[in-house]
Amino acid sequence: MSDGFYVGRSALEKLSGAFKKEADQLGEQLARFKPRTDAEAIHDGFGFLTESEEVTTAYIDLAEHMTKAVQGLQDHLYDMADNLSDNSRNTAAAENALADLFKGRSA
Repeated sequence: MSDGFYVGRSALEKLSGAFKKEADQLGEQLARFKPRTDAEAIHDGFGFLTESEEVTTAYIDLAEHMTKAVQGLQDHLYDMADNLSDNSRNTAAAENALADLFKGRSA
């Protein structure tokens, strides 16, 4: 027999809020990062010399990959927040249904 555990709705909502807050903060950081690392900003930093084109292209690619990765992380954090909130709502519904059963009411 396995040992079970219980996580209350308030804990789920608190955790959901923490995930959402982190995602929001990550979005704010990303909004500041993007203008500093777009192609124009990188070109301005390296100049348009022929010998710097390889380096410039590498930095632009790196910045684009980093932006996509951070956006993916932000999306995942929002998904986690939503899933935790859904779980909290499902827990509430199950608890209410169980309470109704004990009170002799049918769903």
